[in-house]
Amino acid sequence: MLHLNKGFLQDIHDQIEAGRDRELLAKLEDLHAADIAEVLDNLKVEDASYLYRLLENDVKADVLIDLDEEMRADLMSGMTAGEIAEEVLENLDSDDAADVMSELSESKAEEVIRLLDDDEQASDIRDLLNYEEGTAGALMAKELVKVQADFTVTRAIREIRRQADELDQVYTVYVVDPENRLTGRLSLKHLLLGAESTRTTIQELQEVEDIITIEANEPSEKATKLMERYDLVALPVLDINGCLVGRITIDDAVDVIIEDAERDYQLASGISEDVESRDSVWTLTRARLPWLLIGLAGGMGGAYVIGAFDIEKNLEMALFIPLIAAMGGNVGVQSAAIVVQGLASSNIGTSDILSRLYKELGVGVINGLICGLLILGSSLVLGFGLSLSLTVSIALICVIIFAALFGTFVPLMLNRYKIDPALATGPFITTVNDIIGLMIYFAVGTVIVGFL
Repeated sequence: MLHLNKGFLQDIHDQIEAGRDRELLAKLEDLHAADIAEVLDNLKVEDASYLYRLLENDVKADVLIDLDEEMRADLMSGMTAGEIAEEVLENLDSDDAADVMSELSESKAEEVIRLLDDDEQASDIRDLLNYEEGTAGALMAKELVKVQADFTVTRAIREIRRQADELDQVYTVYVVDPENRLTGRLSLKHLLLGAESTRTTIQELQEVEDIITIEANEPSEKATKLMERYDLVALPVLDINGCLVGRITIDDAVDVIIEDAERDYQLASGISEDVESRDSVWTLTRARLPWLLIGLAGGMGGAYVIGAFDIEKNLEMALFIPLIAAMGGNVGVQSAAIVVQGLASSNIGTSDILSRLYKELGVGVINGLICGLLILGSSLVLGFGLSLSLTVSIALICVIIFAALFGTFVPLMLNRYKIDPALATGPFITTVNDIIGLMIYFAVGTVIVGFL
């Protein structure tokens, strides 16, 4: 694995300045495409562009796919349509080629496709670009191996050899009827070892049970869940008529899973855009500021709640404000995180709202009683007095119960209205629980301590 440092990058820059192309290529020849992409991502655009043009075409294609989106856009902006067609697309699978095309302007993308020598590849890319982003069709590749059910083993092997030239990996051989409708699947092992003779037909060998498929217009998230649940390395994609149109492979599914996890983590952390540490100061600020402003508004709300009560008559209550706020926020985030995880793994549905709330009510009551009794005993031992100790204890129980219910309810409702429930695990839950928790605390104090 490549370990970048300033010395390595400076050496690259110096060799580019000196035009020592052979030495540059010698540095890169043993590196994986993903490692070369990491090197380019950490260079200035001018240096990255120079280094990229030294690479062989097949390496260029692999490197381009692994590049950061901004660097990829910068490099492609300096390439002509002919260069993109000849040096990049002709060395990529259809799904990766379509991803590259989607980042170009419509006019340039059309020009690139027109310049492709392979008419079938051009047709495949156009087909993939027609699928809406976030669907199984947009994620799939058109390259696959398929044979007809009435083929003999001899004919099937000949057909597989022809089609396999376009693939790096042959995970499964798909069996179709003359109308291209998927009827079964076949492993290479069973094809080679299961046939009694070379005249045995594929129909006699194919597996027709437990074939997991997905329609092209269904969400890509569903595809990744199917592959995860059933341990699939390839998932066939069908059109509305049941015809085989492509396949989703495990490497593409993993990319989607990682992207979704990174997006959810950023949402939960109060970051509204997809950003990386190398992004500009303005980009990072723009992504983080909205939720900071929400937190600021929540803090002002909390200050207003505190100011609405005459806390000067019982200053000791101020000592427990951080405790109440922290416990409410923590419990709310815990409950929301569990629900979001359940929604992501399809273990929880939107019809489970009442049952989830009932369960969280039980959890909240138990946790609240344990924490409430602990704080009651601790505050009495520390000499805070019975009235204040009861106030803090009872308020803490109520805050924990409310936070558990609220943290469960919000992500379930967001999911019902097609809003990413990961939003609920971030500053929103914490801010609301802070304000409501303080209101509960002072309301209980009004009754027990008797101020105001």
